[in-house]
Amino acid sequence: MNSTTDDARHQQHVEERCAAAIRALTGDPDLRFRGGRLHRGHIRLAVHAPHLHPGPGDGLGSFRGAADGLALRVRHSDPELHRALRPAEPVPRLVFDMLEQFRVEALAPEHLPGIVTNLRHRHVAWSLEFHRSGLTETARGLLLYTVAQVCRARVTGQPVVAETQEVIESARADLATRMGEDLAGLRRHRRDQPRHADHALAIAGLVDEMLRSAGGEGADVRHRNAVRAGMTLIDDEEDASAPALAADTRPSRAFNAGEGYRVFTTAYDREQAASSLVRPELLAQYRRQLDRVITARGLNPARLARALQALFAEPAVQGWDGAHEEGRLDGRRLAQLIATPVERRLFRTERVEPVTDCLLTFLVDCSGSMKQHAESVAGLVDVFARALERIGCTSEVLGYTTGAWNGGRAVKDWRRAGRPPHPGRLNERRHLVFKSAETSWRRARPDIAALLKTDLYREGVDGEAVTWACDRARQQAAKNRFLVVISDGSPMDSATHMTNDAHYLDQHLAEVVRLEERAGSVRIHGLGVGLDLSAHYGRSHALDLSGGVSNGVLAEIVGMFSGARRR
Repeated sequence: MNSTTDDARHQQHVEERCAAAIRALTGDPDLRFRGGRLHRGHIRLAVHAPHLHPGPGDGLGSFRGAADGLALRVRHSDPELHRALRPAEPVPRLVFDMLEQFRVEALAPEHLPGIVTNLRHRHVAWSLEFHRSGLTETARGLLLYTVAQVCRARVTGQPVVAETQEVIESARADLATRMGEDLAGLRRHRRDQPRHADHALAIAGLVDEMLRSAGGEGADVRHRNAVRAGMTLIDDEEDASAPALAADTRPSRAFNAGEGYRVFTTAYDREQAASSLVRPELLAQYRRQLDRVITARGLNPARLARALQALFAEPAVQGWDGAHEEGRLDGRRLAQLIATPVERRLFRTERVEPVTDCLLTFLVDCSGSMKQHAESVAGLVDVFARALERIGCTSEVLGYTTGAWNGGRAVKDWRRAGRPPHPGRLNERRHLVFKSAETSWRRARPDIAALLKTDLYREGVDGEAVTWACDRARQQAAKNRFLVVISDGSPMDSATHMTNDAHYLDQHLAEVVRLEERAGSVRIHGLGVGLDLSAHYGRSHALDLSGGVSNGVLAEIVGMFSGARRR
């Protein structure tokens, strides 16, 4: 797998684990990470403490510590009160935000010592990163660092970081004489946010005064770097109560410029029958392999068909039944009444039968990380296609990938064009048709098996694929249209990721899903393989395919549709 894609998938799995821990600690089921930032539904939650933003290179311990810190902030801090008291100037605001975070971390439940350990781990990791980067070598950087160490130690009752204890000793002594009473107040009022804020504001003002007296604002470039690199005001210019436009915390640069989603070149984009990319002999081999998997797993299309019919079928008049003793008079039997006056079976009634007038499209993420699930996914969609055909439903099986790793020919064209900034999507999009709506399951059996050809799996541009699948669905006359996107994470195309904003494709996917849901012609579901896709899809379900596909997994998917219909 491409290393960039692999890292992104791993990062998303870490975020999902951390989000689960946050939901458990806060009791709020709507908290999710989207684009690396915490959201409640579609509302981005502001987090101003610098040490709560570990980088991609940090270990799981740092992410767990940051997650526990976020959970405590949600649980114990009133954001409206904090926003009302927050200073306007950058440095006092920074210190005030940091002290509020230290306050909530001091309220970690005593019966959950693991949380205290995680918080300490994250604080130490951030502290050492700050110190080893050289930011404590200036007077201003050292002052900011010492304030963080002394205040957290006082409010939580934990020691300062041992490695830097000697470095901060003189600055620590000076601070103790200047803010001793307020430091004690931080600890004493840690359970009272308004009274704690009085002392935090006093400390923030004192720190600002000390920094100004050290040489004036802007006099020391290293000081500005300390604030920017070590204690970044992440959400300083953003209204955290506003709905997020997408998974990212900020609009992508191209979106921000009002340019919308762009594609650098479509010259190499392809829509192909998947079977055309596999030798017939190999395709037959894949089909035999898939049949063995379905048989070994005991997958039952007949049982699945009954469940789907109960779910999707709707009563409809399908003609008339005659020879009844009541109902509507059947004019065709009047002669019988004259010939046999005692005859009473002269009526007819409407024949009502269950009808399943629907289209179900499976859109499979054929990116590199899905290779390990190819066999299970192929078995899943094959059995569904067979069951849907039994009850008269139309089905499509589609896939999306790229024609190359790292942009392929599109990147070469971009380089020849002088590497213009923000080129938009920069790869060879490849859309695959494994089974079309017009093709019966029996005829499509070999083509569906092409899902087992893992060298088709490269990178993924999800937003364009969802649009494509919805456009195909709208061409069908079905009354109800469903799209199920089977994926194990966020969109990832290395070339696009490197030449645009890091979450450019995430934002486009969110925008596409929002517009399609608003249109209402296709109901979209996200089926996460080992991952919760609720950050991207309003209707979603996480599947565990580590043990392969089973009848239980099929029942889970039916249940997903059932839950959506009840809403």
